[in-house]
Amino acid sequence: MNNLPDIISTHEGSTISSFSPDTRGSLAIRLLTGILFLEAVALVCVVLVLVFDILTQPATSVSSAIALTVLVVIAAIFVSAVAVAMLRRAPWSRGAAVVWQLVQLAIAFGAFQGATAQPAWGWAILAPTLVALILLFTKSVMATLRRPDVPETD
Repeated sequence: MNNLPDIISTHEGSTISSFSPDTRGSLAIRLLTGILFLEAVALVCVVLVLVFDILTQPATSVSSAIALTVLVVIAAIFVSAVAVAMLRRAPWSRGAAVVWQLVQLAIAFGAFQGATAQPAWGWAILAPTLVALILLFTKSVMATLRRPDVPETD
């Protein structure tokens, strides 16, 4: 089911959109979609930094550096796909977004611990993760992303 707006041409050549408030979704789902897109952009930036580091910095283990970069590329593709799916209001996007937020929660907690702890990075990851997790379980987001064949329950 495609919930994207239909564009209708008028006789003057301008267009109007049939994007109704119900189709566009609540503020919660729009905010959630924005967070997912920001996370995708952040991951692309991390990929660029990792590639730059591989090319310019001496690595203790080049194979580990390349493996880490490949994993972050996969994560960037995944989060980008989830963000686009959320924009299109695909029902599966909610589950995928929950999984990603839980992964980020683990990464954030890791950033607070150890000999090389980076609390600033931990908070930068934790804050949007908690907001996204809360939004994912709001009634409006769950209703918007409900599969059409599943009846609504209270």
